[in-house]
Amino acid sequence: MNLDLGEEHELLRRTVRDFAEERIAPIAEELDREHRFPYEVVEGLAELGVMGVPIPEEYGGAGLDTLSYALVVEELARIDSSVAITVAAHTSLGSMPILLFGSEEQRRAWLPDLASGRRLAAFGLTEPGAGSDAGATRTRAELRDGSWIVNGSKQFITNAGTDITACVTITAVTGERDGQPEVSNLIVSSGTPGLEVSAPLHKLGWCASDTRELSFRDCAVPEENLLGERGAGFRQFLEILDGGRISVAALAVGLSQGAYEQALSYARTREQFGRPISRFQAIQFKLADMATEIEAARALTWRAAWLKDEGRPFAREAAMAKLFSGELSNRVVNDALEIHGGYGFMSETPISRFYRDQKVLEIGEGTNEIQRLVIARQLGL
Repeated sequence: MNLDLGEEHELLRRTVRDFAEERIAPIAEELDREHRFPYEVVEGLAELGVMGVPIPEEYGGAGLDTLSYALVVEELARIDSSVAITVAAHTSLGSMPILLFGSEEQRRAWLPDLASGRRLAAFGLTEPGAGSDAGATRTRAELRDGSWIVNGSKQFITNAGTDITACVTITAVTGERDGQPEVSNLIVSSGTPGLEVSAPLHKLGWCASDTRELSFRDCAVPEENLLGERGAGFRQFLEILDGGRISVAALAVGLSQGAYEQALSYARTREQFGRPISRFQAIQFKLADMATEIEAARALTWRAAWLKDEGRPFAREAAMAKLFSGELSNRVVNDALEIHGGYGFMSETPISRFYRDQKVLEIGEGTNEIQRLVIARQLGL
């Protein structure tokens, strides 16, 4: 087994790292403080060709593998999680449902603009009463005269209301089968009458990403915007979430790597009692544990990506990677902030932003408890 990255992967990794350090790092604190969506960064990433990494070239994407995509997310999160989640939500949650379940006509209509980064996509699953319990979806869509009439709401939707958002793919109850709700997926174009987009939500972290609430009031969606088969929505979004967990795991690895590097650099320059604090064993042990566990999380994440690329089952490994890396990122940012001492508590320091950005990694794409349930079921329990 070869655990080294090939030349193409290394080149991609270095290219995205250079971009993140040169174009994102200088403005990350400002974007976070102003809660400002990074349009200029998204435009630069589009020019770099990384807004559609796993989308085939025939639809305008880069045609690269899942590992390549994980590397992109990791390198972005190493500098700024708001940018990383913008790319991840657009790719894994917004674009992939159309690629995986859309008709050829839908793919040709939507993917070129999405894969190029000219437009963004969103995914609407979470509702006020349906988060971890995704089966509790209350948004409904009734077929009338060639249109799906949608009523309901979605909550905490990333990329839902930017000036370049093209569409949101939503789950909705479209009827009943054997006494159970029939859930389907629909592509809703931005600007569709009856679609109401809230003002940006103010969050603890990811402050430069776009997060909104969506309301549907007799929103008429063309019948042909049904994604895949009617009633296949539950199976579809479970598959989407499996793949999305790889990207969130990569985001957690990248955030952990960035926090660790901040702590290491600070420990080497901060002096107490006449010497750098990196010379004290208590600090050395914290940094050693960080470095070790980050490598373990990275290995889990890359393996899940490799399994997906090989066409092998990967749901268990994706859940493991997401669970482990999410919990690890919590430990890393806590220790990294402690190493910074009082300076880490100041809002203008990168580590304070990393600290705030981290917590959602244990909530989004399925809480830690949901990941344990997924893993347990995969173990046959």
